[in-house]
Amino acid sequence: MRYLTVLVKPDGGRAFHPLGKELTDEPSINRRAIHHIELLDDDTVLLFAEASGSKERYKQIMEDSPHVISYLTAGDDRWMAVSQFEPTEEVRRSLELQRESLLVIETPIQFTSDNHVKLTYLGTDETFRKLYEYADEMEQLTFDILNTGDYEADKSSFNRMITSRQEEVLETAVDLGYYSEPRQASLQEIGEVIGISPGTVGEHLRKAEERVFTELVH
Repeated sequence: MRYLTVLVKPDGGRAFHPLGKELTDEPSINRRAIHHIELLDDDTVLLFAEASGSKERYKQIMEDSPHVISYLTAGDDRWMAVSQFEPTEEVRRSLELQRESLLVIETPIQFTSDNHVKLTYLGTDETFRKLYEYADEMEQLTFDILNTGDYEADKSSFNRMITSRQEEVLETAVDLGYYSEPRQASLQEIGEVIGISPGTVGEHLRKAEERVFTELVH
């Protein structure tokens, strides 16, 4: 089995789905991750996601959306949401490909600071070929290949090496250019994106760096 990590970006300021665009454009809501997504037999989508910010504003958007069939939320600071909604044709086709082939999406699916989606697929060269064909047909989406290779099930990953909060801070730091030369972001700017203090950002980064570097040299 092999893996393929890609960055998926809507072209021309579009969005993957009108509902997703409305949630992304809402400044009081921060979309964190997708933990499960599935195309049901009635061609609707079941989504299990994580977010923070105004849960009341989220509920209002879901109530007003013509695409939403049902939803529920749980939690306070970082809350979870389960929703069932009608997909666009592009979303439906991508999930059909996953359902009908030996193609697995590794979760959680992370949002970048630009609200693009970073996906890691698991499958065979044949399933990846079908994915490439699908990507070529999608004029509204850009698929940038970030990495590919043989998948090792027992290999440590960020999800096992560091906490979800440390991973979130580390990925935000990378996205904003904190590790670029010259440095393009400060601890304060990272904290403003996530909603924590600069000191807490620095603490999370130090712990994540220590754990990752320790893993690499042992």
